[in-house]
Amino acid sequence: MSSKVRQVNSKKTDQFKESVIREMTQFAIKHKAVNLGQGVPDFPCPPALKEAAVKAILDDINQYPITFGDKLLRQTLTEKYSAALGFSIDPETEITVTCGTTEALMASILALVDPGEEIIVFEPYYENYFPQTVLAETVVRGVSLTAPRWQFDPDELRQAFSDKTRAIIVNTPHNPTGRVFTTAELTMIAELCQKWGVFMITDEIYEHILYDGARHIHPASLPDMRDLTITITGLSKTYSLTGWRIGWTIANQEITTAIRKVHDFLTIAAPAPLQRAAVQGINLPTSFYLDLAQQYAAKRQYMMETLDKVGMPYNLPEGAYYIFSDVSKYNFVSDIDFAKQLLEKVGVATIPGSTFFSSKSRQANSFVRFCFSRRQETLEAARERLWQAKF
Repeated sequence: MSSKVRQVNSKKTDQFKESVIREMTQFAIKHKAVNLGQGVPDFPCPPALKEAAVKAILDDINQYPITFGDKLLRQTLTEKYSAALGFSIDPETEITVTCGTTEALMASILALVDPGEEIIVFEPYYENYFPQTVLAETVVRGVSLTAPRWQFDPDELRQAFSDKTRAIIVNTPHNPTGRVFTTAELTMIAELCQKWGVFMITDEIYEHILYDGARHIHPASLPDMRDLTITITGLSKTYSLTGWRIGWTIANQEITTAIRKVHDFLTIAAPAPLQRAAVQGINLPTSFYLDLAQQYAAKRQYMMETLDKVGMPYNLPEGAYYIFSDVSKYNFVSDIDFAKQLLEKVGVATIPGSTFFSSKSRQANSFVRFCFSRRQETLEAARERLWQAKF
């Protein structure tokens, strides 16, 4: 008797691949390459945070916390973001602590957008966004950020909004390009959200990594945007804690109630001792953030000088810790081929730019992303290999 063969995987998972970013790290390990790919600092987090995590574990903060977040952490976040956003936040009803910003974004999409509704995404985009929209069975509407300045066309953005639009994802400072959206740009997006009744879901994970006087504008702080904005950020990038997986959403009570429902059944809660330890990071003095900016500015300068001598053009990043370099002048089949050769023959791992574009984009095969959140010796090793390479 024969049994009917069923398809193992869902049709949704056929629409996207495993993470290229994480895959490149595995290739870097295999080929013993200098890894300038994945956005993971290779230096320690602040000692005070490690000490706080150990203390929390020894204090037996090891069981399920309140599903939507440790009370002390939510109170601490309220103090910080009430000042930053310019309005009072209720820690009991307007903050949800999640397993990183990835879960925060997924929970927000599932909570607010129904299958078949549209989400506007600026392209290039962080690679997680597209699979998340697929899993939520929503429709992506892309709006191009065009090289070399990585700005959007206002007319294209206006045309992207319609009665089908439910949300727009705004990532500033931007991964992979390093753009920091201006007040004028964010105001235009906000006005379109108000006109069409569209939610703005923000990814502000690089909010404290800025250069040359660039200023991060919280979209929720713009006029009449409090009730349309879901502010998402977390510990990973600012505090060099990508493995802790602590993120959060800030939104009005109605939106937060919906997000908490989804969050509860996605992950239940973020790690209890790490939530408590996160309070130590949020309470670090202003000098920490000034030092952070100076350290990353020096790393950025070093990486730019490396690429300048190689002759790889790029646009000056205004924030985050990436350089998106144009490699179209080199005689390679594609950006993937270029990145592969760079890894295997030169010993430097990057991320092929097509990872951040849809297949329809004309810019998709022209770039690679270098990450400079690395120790000085790592950047020096990459420089030595790149300068000796023949392209």
